[in-house]
Amino acid sequence: MSVADAKNWFLSLDLEGAEKEIASRLLSEINSRLDFLVRVGLGYLTLDRMSNSLSGGESQRINLATSLGSSLVGSLYVLDEPSIGLHQRDTDRLISVLRSLQQLGNTVVVVEHDEDIMRAADMIIDVGPDAGRLGGEIVFQGKITDDAVADKSYTLKYLRHQLAIRLPSKRRKWSSFISLEGVREHNLKNVDVRFPLGVMTVVTGVSGSGKSTLVRDVLYKALVRHLDGSGDAPGAFRSLSGDLKRIKAVEFIDQNPIGKSSRSNPATYIKAYDEIRALFADQQASRQMGFTPAFFSFNTEGGRCEECKGEGTITIEMQFMADITIECEACHGHRFKPDVLDVRYRGKNIYDVLDMTVDQAIEFFSEGDEAAAHRVARRLLPLQQVGLGYIKLGQSSSTLSGGENQRVKLAGFLSQERAQPTMFIFDEPTTGLHFHDINVLMDSFNRLISNGHTVIIIEHNMDVIKCADHVIDIGPEGGDAGGMIVATGTPEQIAACDQSHTGRYLRRYLANCGTEMPN
Repeated sequence: MSVADAKNWFLSLDLEGAEKEIASRLLSEINSRLDFLVRVGLGYLTLDRMSNSLSGGESQRINLATSLGSSLVGSLYVLDEPSIGLHQRDTDRLISVLRSLQQLGNTVVVVEHDEDIMRAADMIIDVGPDAGRLGGEIVFQGKITDDAVADKSYTLKYLRHQLAIRLPSKRRKWSSFISLEGVREHNLKNVDVRFPLGVMTVVTGVSGSGKSTLVRDVLYKALVRHLDGSGDAPGAFRSLSGDLKRIKAVEFIDQNPIGKSSRSNPATYIKAYDEIRALFADQQASRQMGFTPAFFSFNTEGGRCEECKGEGTITIEMQFMADITIECEACHGHRFKPDVLDVRYRGKNIYDVLDMTVDQAIEFFSEGDEAAAHRVARRLLPLQQVGLGYIKLGQSSSTLSGGENQRVKLAGFLSQERAQPTMFIFDEPTTGLHFHDINVLMDSFNRLISNGHTVIIIEHNMDVIKCADHVIDIGPEGGDAGGMIVATGTPEQIAACDQSHTGRYLRRYLANCGTEMPN
């Protein structure tokens, strides 16, 4: 039974006497939660649907319905990016739900980057002006329509169209492609799809329409098996064809953490830490003490603090309470032995360097005279190029957001400068990104394509869709009412398709910001 059918069944349930009295409170709660699921566009889901088969947008909206289903009055709701994974059509539904909560007498605070939600807000509090050490200020508070000057607010500049993510001057042409035929996994209805090579393709559609199933479960896994002869079994499809010889590798870049250990950090992921350790081991003090690069690692015995095993903290396990984490009394959080910390390069020890942001470290090592220092700066440059100049070199990967993890992975690929043509698949890379960050991200995508690679993006963000060379729109709805190819072509062709939810919202978006599509 679908959620919509269940809602109608419970509403029509006719009870009498004691049964009615006993069930009244339960039915009120059940109907409230089912109503929220329907209102956020999940009426098509069946009640026995496995959670691991849900899309990101569906999972997000179920979590939202769980939190909001009680419809309390006089409460404070704090929502952290509720629009993640949502198509613009579904975002409109979300705004309606949030507004109804506010009208009941609640206060709703939303941490968000979505333009429609910001425009619907009664007040915007913008924190900035930049990220990391260059942020932390309230640069604007008020309404978009206020006449207040906010020179430091990137958000207000984008919302007022003083800044914008520009359309490309022309679309890249393509002739070669990879074709999937007869795809029928999950809700996909025996579809045939062409994925252009050497350009940027965006796969879009309402939440639950089948985007991730098509790209991740079928295309990616089928290509991995074709290239390596092994890997997980792809979803059901009839044939894979096209210019398969042109692709030598395929990479799926999702938002999973870059490392499960608290010791993993951005510097180790892009191999910059190896260069840093080698540079410190080459200092005069290290040579006198016999320190090798291994002494400047907190993962191995030698130079690390053995009291905390290089963690910098001590975790005290509590049997019936949450574990307590305290600073290591031996190294005071510096993670290394005192004699290792005595080794300095241009006045900085290894702890000082790991405590630098990427921007600070690039500036610091670029000013050095040694070739090894310049190698460190070059290794770190891709992190800056994808907009992560504000994160610290030694920052634990467990503290990074999904969008940050995805960009660290992208930086890792950019740093490799691989020559073999690769298909890069990104799963909603704009998650958690501001307009300004998306501008930087688009430059990274264009750099990959200019190097001969192919970029495929699963995305709802209109700024990314409008910049694509080719768009594949799946729908028209989610669940069983989706799984069909609604439209394919350039963004101009999608915007002209009245059957496409994406096309209609793309037209509205461009009209609101006064942008005309290129010919």
